[in-house]
Amino acid sequence: DESPVLYSVDAGVATIQLNRPEGMNGLTIATKEALLAAVTAAAEDSAVRAVILTGSGRAFCVGQDLKEHVELLNNGGSDQLFTTVEKHYNPIVTAIATMPKPVIAAVNGVAAGAGASLAFACDLRIVAESAGFNLAFPGVALSCDTGASWTLPRLVGQAKAIELLYFPS
Repeated sequence: DESPVLYSVDAGVATIQLNRPEGMNGLTIATKEALLAAVTAAAEDSAVRAVILTGSGRAFCVGQDLKEHVELLNNGGSDQLFTTVEKHYNPIVTAIATMPKPVIAAVNGVAAGAGASLAFACDLRIVAESAGFNLAFPGVALSCDTGASWTLPRLVGQAKAIELLYFPS
């Protein structure tokens, strides 16, 4: 399927799968819009009792698609970059974090930047041995987004969160 996000429901479990394996499930505008639609559909569907969020290929999600980011900067679409936190990331993570049903991140590979933040927003994280988290925000001169400043300290404590955010490995 060519859709950037796959959505299915089976026996009360909604599976939301990021589907851009060639781009390590980087978040383009189309992907963020499809992800928001899928998360909203799962939240609103009374037949859904639990949600699994995962990626396809070797990555869970590497965060913002930087190729699209550069293209938008070069082509005058920077307004889309400056509004994406408010228009996409905040609504997606809010829907995940406030959903009245359990959301499980099945972290099948690398989760970086906003991708890591999405996993942190879930109620549970099941992490493959080959997976890892990278808080790439300092490397691209950004503060953390997608709820990481709220979720990460609650998961690992304030001191460790600061260490992970300031000095990503």
